Amino acid sequence: MQRAGYGTWAVVSVLGYVAGTKVVVQVKLLPDASQASVLTTTLRAVNDAANWVAAVAFEQGLPREYELRKYTYAGLKGSGLGAQAAQHVIKKVCNAYTALRASIRAGSLGRPGSNRRVKAESKPVGFRPAAAHPYDDRCLSWQYDAGTVSIWTTAGRLKNVRFACSADAFATLRSYRKGESDLVERDGTFYLIATCEIPEAEPYEPSGFIGVDLGIANIATTSTGYQAAGRGLNRYRKRQRELRRKLQAKGTKSAKRLLKRRGRREQRHATNVNHVISKKIVTTAERTGRGIALDDLTGIRDRVRLRKGQRAQLHTWSFHQLGRFIAYKARRAGVPLVYVDPAYTGQQCSQCGHIDRKNRVDQATFACRACGALMHADDNASHNIDREGRAVWTAGRESRVPVAPGGRLDGGDTPTASRALPPSPSLSGTGPGRQAGSGSRTGVPRPAEER
Repeated sequence: MQRAGYGTWAVVSVLGYVAGTKVVVQVKLLPDASQASVLTTTLRAVNDAANWVAAVAFEQGLPREYELRKYTYAGLKGSGLGAQAAQHVIKKVCNAYTALRASIRAGSLGRPGSNRRVKAESKPVGFRPAAAHPYDDRCLSWQYDAGTVSIWTTAGRLKNVRFACSADAFATLRSYRKGESDLVERDGTFYLIATCEIPEAEPYEPSGFIGVDLGIANIATTSTGYQAAGRGLNRYRKRQRELRRKLQAKGTKSAKRLLKRRGRREQRHATNVNHVISKKIVTTAERTGRGIALDDLTGIRDRVRLRKGQRAQLHTWSFHQLGRFIAYKARRAGVPLVYVDPAYTGQQCSQCGHIDRKNRVDQATFACRACGALMHADDNASHNIDREGRAVWTAGRESRVPVAPGGRLDGGDTPTASRALPPSPSLSGTGPGRQAGSGSRTGVPRPAEER
């Protein structure tokens, strides 16, 4: 189990947090040669220790942090780790096993008896030598005016380590940093991933909703007429796949160096595209005083079966990331956000409400068999999502508690309009086009029971 690093401004938590929106700011450390050597040694040491703790937990069957600490804390201290670092190593291992168990329960590693699941269950979780390690305020301190940090290492406290980041990131870091930061080494460069808690604006009462239809041929289509075409991104991904295939087939040292240098380039490009799209949508909603309605695509990758040529598009479709970006930007701006059931939104006419699979002529064309309405299929779906969003918001706002005589609720409270947040969807993934004749607005054939 590897602890993943985070990109700049990646979202840690969006829904279900009351005090503020949590984002992370990535800062680049600029250590000199001696400092870099110490940081490298420290990361190797803590991750080797984590692998040992993971092996003990696996052999002894110790799922709880308290029990695992009794078996491993003394050994970690004896290996040269500080008290706080030892605690973080144990906690990191417990979190890794918790994540593994959650993945198994969710079926992400396949059915019982599958090769992938058996492999995951038959050995301890593992940590890369350069995997991220958490630091709290006891192990890491920031000197903002000097642009340096003081950080714990296995060789003692390492002071005056310079860092660099953008002006906006620095302002956020200085004003809102709170909680742990992760030290990670990536391609020989060290980064600190700092958690920041940004206050949320008070949600307003929306005058309407902007329906957002997520797809592949068009990444996002809104009921206001904005359409983010996915043609450019899909072509970019295809070029990157072809280039990787050629370099891997060549197998020379220079090809391997180029592959390493180009690592994560596609991911960074797609992330930037999703940031631009999400900012456009949230800004429009804030300016017009409307809310945002998103379709809940939970489990879409598990529901569909596609031909081999289509699978790469489906599994690189970054609807989850785009949805998270829209969600946390909306919370920061106070824009109401609801999730709707996407069933039939691609088959239903937004003007007359008639539902028919034959309404969807092809990927881009919607022609209603009842009223004759002709429009772009994604635009039609976005208007259906807009309408369902208003219905969801109204249903969540109105109280369903019986009103006692005298206009008071049964509990003696004055009637109020409750605005419950919709459940947070467990979206999964990172950007395929909707196929002609699929009958589904996502371009993925729906199960028979949903058609």
